[in-house]
Amino acid sequence: MEYIAKNVDETRAFARNFAKKLHAPVTVALHGDLGVGKSEIARTIIQTLCGADTVVPSPTFTLVQTYEYPGGRISHFDLYRIGDVAELVEIGLDYAIANDITLIEWPDIATDMLPQDAIHLEISEYGDGRKIVIK
Repeated sequence: MEYIAKNVDETRAFARNFAKKLHAPVTVALHGDLGVGKSEIARTIIQTLCGADTVVPSPTFTLVQTYEYPGGRISHFDLYRIGDVAELVEIGLDYAIANDITLIEWPDIATDMLPQDAIHLEISEYGDGRKIVIK
């Protein structure tokens, strides 16, 4: 399935609608180049489920941020700085995958840990907007 977002507002609209379909446990792997909108989609999903006023910092340096919502917990991972697969267990990725709505930016290092039913969002530039392919 493919979605074309002409601007950031349409990207956020996609993420809001997508968020409403998520129920734990589910893993969403966000693929795409730097600056393509992975964090914006994750932030919008989190704010849709936890409340629009939820502060959602990038987990670039903390590696993971967690959020409580009425249906459970959301774990937002940024694996860009992970150098060794062993670190994934240390930061709780396996636990999150088994229990939470798990959003993973830069998921390639975790390929062997991702469940078979993980949802993959491949985000790329498309003119002035974005193309989001759901696999």
